[in-house]
Amino acid sequence: MDEKIKSLKIKNSRELSSFLRFESIKMSHNSKAAHLASSLSCIDIMSVLFFSILNFSNRNKKNINRDRFILSKGHAATALYGALYYKGIITKNEILNYTKKGSLLEEHPNPKLHGVEAATGSLGHGLSISCGVALGAKLKNKKFKTYVLLSDGECNEGSVWESCLFANANNLDNLIAIIDYNKWQATGKTQDILKLGSLTEKFKSFGWNTYEINGHDHKEILQKLKLAKSNKNNPSVIIANTTKGKGISFMENDNNWHYRSPSYEELLKAKKELKIL
Repeated sequence: MDEKIKSLKIKNSRELSSFLRFESIKMSHNSKAAHLASSLSCIDIMSVLFFSILNFSNRNKKNINRDRFILSKGHAATALYGALYYKGIITKNEILNYTKKGSLLEEHPNPKLHGVEAATGSLGHGLSISCGVALGAKLKNKKFKTYVLLSDGECNEGSVWESCLFANANNLDNLIAIIDYNKWQATGKTQDILKLGSLTEKFKSFGWNTYEINGHDHKEILQKLKLAKSNKNNPSVIIANTTKGKGISFMENDNNWHYRSPSYEELLKAKKELKIL
């Protein structure tokens, strides 16, 4: 077990979710940065990945055989930074200096950090990058898996669907995509801006192993990630139905929190709801 896990006394992925949610809220409050609700919607997915699935730690962070995780929805960087803090990759002081001058913790993932495999945030590119990483692993006969987390809004991008074709054509069964399907994007409801229809049916039609889950049910997330990990044919995608701003009652499904940062009073209220001591 990593030393950071011991010191934080986190016993399971649900406790990790509470920790990561509060870290994201603190980062947003301290820096007055946006995109908090987008981080909160994917926290449960991140928690299960970093607690139970990824072959990635402070000890193997430079090992070529480590699993790769790419956060395609780069605006949710605080969720990733919190997970890297939990893993002991970045320090508490670095968290406190998020977005400050000279800090490597920028509003979108910085690949100068271990655990950040690619600079993302120009939406729709993470899956393309992940296809390249997964194909490279196959060509080099490496056994690691590549996981990529996308937003539903970035599925508006044509590059996502080109990548879907590419992944299936190259039998990238070492690639696992997760869609944080929170039903919102920057300026409104995803279905109102550009109707996606059924993501499940779309991915199936592209030849992917496709699963649809409750993206806040840790047991279900873990079960489907393990299933996807074991697949020997075709890439896999998990459509995770989530709630934007999940975990904080006054933020849930309020798209104003795509841009707002919490006041000190709201920070304390969130801390109480998360039962953080």
